[in-house]
Amino acid sequence: MRSPLTAAGPVAGLVTATIMGAAAAQAQDLTVYTYDSFVSDWGPGPQLEAAFEDRCSCDLEFVAAGDGAALLSRIRLEGERTEADVVLGLDTNLTHAARETGLFAEHGLSPELDLPVAWDDAHFLPFDWGYFAFVHEAGFDAPGSFRALAESDASLLIQDPRSSTPGLGLVMWVKAAYGDEAGAIWEGLADNIVTVTPGWSEAYGLFLEGEADMVLSYTTSPAYHLIAEDDPTKAAAPFEEGHYMQVEVAGMLAGTDAPELAQDFLDFMTGPAFQSVIPTTNWMYPAVTPPEGLPEGFDTLIRPEAALLLAPEEAAEIRGAALEEWRAALSR
Repeated sequence: MRSPLTAAGPVAGLVTATIMGAAAAQAQDLTVYTYDSFVSDWGPGPQLEAAFEDRCSCDLEFVAAGDGAALLSRIRLEGERTEADVVLGLDTNLTHAARETGLFAEHGLSPELDLPVAWDDAHFLPFDWGYFAFVHEAGFDAPGSFRALAESDASLLIQDPRSSTPGLGLVMWVKAAYGDEAGAIWEGLADNIVTVTPGWSEAYGLFLEGEADMVLSYTTSPAYHLIAEDDPTKAAAPFEEGHYMQVEVAGMLAGTDAPELAQDFLDFMTGPAFQSVIPTTNWMYPAVTPPEGLPEGFDTLIRPEAALLLAPEEAAEIRGAALEEWRAALSR
């Protein structure tokens, strides 16, 4: 017995083509470039991939591209040939430079956000935020300022600001706190630094192996050990200069073949299904507080008395000079 479709001649061909076209649309792919730790087994990537695919009936692929600052370098290198539809993991130290490439499209969304700063950016939406800090063992007598740190014997692990957003955040932290004296601060810190790693994961792994007294990370890092490992032995050192903020963002590429799907991902990103995963996988503060609030344990974290954050345009303007101060001090 022949199928009614195969018996219907030209009409059947039209119907079959329509069905196949709908199936292809449903199977549309979305490629999101992000940083390594985001897609790790313990990071938010696996949970978020499954949740978004349930929502979109599409195939979401996260592509790890090193650390945050390396994302922008890759997008610049690939240009309009990039396979990325969305880039997730830049921050406000990089958004001006990213916008200047002309490769990013306006997102057209206006979600209500829970950030300690006002947000008005037509191209980039935040998905989490936090404060940079030096993390150490709880029993360690940690210095409470950059000057005290430079005068101490404390050994440090930091990340390369040319490839890592935490590394760049540290350079901006010193610059925002000390201005023209930043170069001298770096000269004082140079002999404390054990090594400079390409990204956060490498530096934090070395710290956990006991390779240094302190590692550049976040005020939220001790929450991971407390909540996930029932380990209260890690702490973040409060600095009297204040702490530099990081606001992590995502943006959609202007050349994406799936603009509606990319915009839907950004909308999903600021919703509860995404935001509720962030605190206990990315170990940062969510950009939109989920209905259930923050997990128990986040209330134990230090809250900086002063929050430092350069506007994207100002960060872009001083970035070159700040990097040169860092490079010159560490090359001596």
